[in-house]
Amino acid sequence: MFAPKITLIGAGSTVFAKNLIGDILSYPELAQARFSLFDIDAKRLAESEIIARRINQALGTSAVIEATTDRARALDGADFAINMIQVGGYKPGTTTDFALPKSAGLEQTIADTLGIGGIMRGLRTIPVLLDMAHDMERLCPDVWHLNYVNPMAMNCMGLARGSKIKTVGLCHSVRHTAEELSRDIGVPVEDIDYQVAGVNHVAFYLKFRHRDGTDLYPLIRQVIDEDRIPNTNRVRYDVFKRFGYFVTESSEHFAEYVPWYIKSHRPDLIQKFNIPLDEYPRRCESQIVDWATMSADLKDTSKPLEVRRSPEYGSEIIHSIVTGTPRVIYGNMPNNGSITNLPADACVEVPCLVDRQGVQPTVVGDIPLQLACLMQTQINVQKLTVEAVLTGRRDHVLHAALLDPHTAAELDTQQIAELVERLLDAHGAFIPQSLRAA
Repeated sequence: MFAPKITLIGAGSTVFAKNLIGDILSYPELAQARFSLFDIDAKRLAESEIIARRINQALGTSAVIEATTDRARALDGADFAINMIQVGGYKPGTTTDFALPKSAGLEQTIADTLGIGGIMRGLRTIPVLLDMAHDMERLCPDVWHLNYVNPMAMNCMGLARGSKIKTVGLCHSVRHTAEELSRDIGVPVEDIDYQVAGVNHVAFYLKFRHRDGTDLYPLIRQVIDEDRIPNTNRVRYDVFKRFGYFVTESSEHFAEYVPWYIKSHRPDLIQKFNIPLDEYPRRCESQIVDWATMSADLKDTSKPLEVRRSPEYGSEIIHSIVTGTPRVIYGNMPNNGSITNLPADACVEVPCLVDRQGVQPTVVGDIPLQLACLMQTQINVQKLTVEAVLTGRRDHVLHAALLDPHTAAELDTQQIAELVERLLDAHGAFIPQSLRAA
């Protein structure tokens, strides 16, 4: 058994790095893994290194751990690269993506996947990921790139178009939603089998069954009939009522992907569906306040460090590829026939077999027409954003915004054009030179 080199890109995301490292080292076969922690923030990187070493000690493993601000050094010879960066950060990136649209009358909740915020994050992020992928082509051409960075579908589509590196996009929404539904219907999650397919954050449970084969969708309908819909999940249950299948992403996320729930002239909808506008900025501000205490606790050797498995797929993929242990995970990869009634060049989220051969998407076939049509509205925006980055066609940024369902439902063409110009100007050097104002 070889000891893989695992590079964490954006390792200054300390809590996420802690979870992933703990997950990986929980497998005896990976106990001697070599970790290279990379970040551009030396202070946060140093904190993550301390915590990584504490995990190694707490688990009694013999991993090799290094931390570096030199990306080439971190990637050189890597077998796996786990990406968790945020280009532009909370400030100024996310705050700009919320403030300017809000000033134009466009409200958002998360703004990292679709919508005008998702488009701008994609413009900031795809070029950086491609630059990293080109480094990988030179320094570790056989690497498996595990991408956790949003906007997931846009990023993975851009990487598939612009690099030769094997990439799979990973998101925990499928598992998290299964756990939520298991609580709603009173069936242990370990007794539930499901099949999910779609595009990231707009994927649906095509099958949701007890492991004995019993269809569990009637129990989900019963939650509606008995008026037991959780207050935080009203949007998704409404989508289920209208489309017949349950979506994997949270109500707060999904509300901003479609034109039906967030309307400036309908405050009653915000109340009815309990939509937390500006939730992501509030969460970030709270995390910033909490981080000082959390960081001190994590580094304090007098306090026990709790290491427990997270629901992330990353460690499972690494373990399966290294050991040959077969698993099925949900990954975001180029379609190429997995979902036969979506475009071949779309990035889709489907069941993937993982073993020594790597991550292999399975064929789902046609999905229900109403779901495919809903997903196509998302794919339109994703493809135009990626095309804008790869070709430098600035007009495609506007086209993406014009076709975004929520943006188009709130603003007219002139308002959208003006907002796009303001956002491109505000993001400045974070946006590719070809897309900046002349």
